[in-house]
Amino acid sequence: MKTDFHSILQKYTVEATAPCRVDVGGTLDIGTFYLPLQPHDPLTFNIALDLRTRVRLLPYRKGVVRIASAGVGESEFRIDEAPFTHPLGLMFAVAAYFGAGGVAVEIESASPPRSALGGSSVAAVALIGAFARAAEEDGRPPMPKETIVRVAHAIESAVAQVPCGLQDQLAAAFGGIHAWRWLGDAESPVFHGDALFSDDECRDFCSHLVVAYCGVTHASKDINSTWVRQFLSGETRRLWLDIVGNTKAFVDALREGDMDRAVATLNRETAIRCQMTPQVLDDMGRRLVSSATDAGCGAKFAGAGGGGCIWALGVPSHIDALKKTWTAILSERPDARILDVGVDSNGLLCKVTKQ
Repeated sequence: MKTDFHSILQKYTVEATAPCRVDVGGTLDIGTFYLPLQPHDPLTFNIALDLRTRVRLLPYRKGVVRIASAGVGESEFRIDEAPFTHPLGLMFAVAAYFGAGGVAVEIESASPPRSALGGSSVAAVALIGAFARAAEEDGRPPMPKETIVRVAHAIESAVAQVPCGLQDQLAAAFGGIHAWRWLGDAESPVFHGDALFSDDECRDFCSHLVVAYCGVTHASKDINSTWVRQFLSGETRRLWLDIVGNTKAFVDALREGDMDRAVATLNRETAIRCQMTPQVLDDMGRRLVSSATDAGCGAKFAGAGGGGCIWALGVPSHIDALKKTWTAILSERPDARILDVGVDSNGLLCKVTKQ
């Protein structure tokens, strides 16, 4: 039975929010990588950041879906004619999946647009969560977070027409600080999450963390495509094996409270990826990473790099000193800045308000 979202939203306002992330071992969450690497037990790591994307559903003209996203723009189409090649195509594809004509979608994000923090995947998770929660008012069963992750990933992969990973959606749905193991088993879920810290420890972890926006947007598709092409050709297979082992060492170091080792392994991953694709860092990015190393911290670009954010990890005294250095470097470019972040332990949150 099709859900009449227009009628539901005339009675209720539905909102959902979800966090973005920084990561280690990214790209290993793509089947192109984790399936051939199964003998080596691939995993990724991410930290959910409390820079949340907020989605709000409102009633609109029947048969039409309108999507407005701060920093991207707004457009409306009939639900059966919405173009998935549009800059908001992923959001229109999610609306089409639910048959959600007669709906206006408002999207606001606390993270800068295209900052390599997983923003589009986060918005998709929040939007799916909102539609699923609205459908509960029509008697539909709740959609589990794992299902929301799978639906978001499937739609994004279909629309993007390139291999896509899952860890952005997982951080958005589950929050916290996790190691995600990529199982590649056709008879069971392809991922398994290990929460590395309690909620209280997650809140304290922000003293070990700094995230900087470099003032330029990222273009991850070209870099990801290069990594995929190199991997498929066998050209960089050994380097990806190094990333698998290095990610395991990073996770083990955090579990054991060995920050020096965590810093070293974070810097090792950045070095490997820069060897494969030097364009992941521009001049400012290289200066930020170099200054972090000089300060005794580890640093890495967010996501696939090529602009967006750089983040660093270290003991609190080193992080405090690094923030001053980074602030001076970032002041050279408009819009570049240190982001005010904490660790989000909640993940996807949805609420319904009766009008």
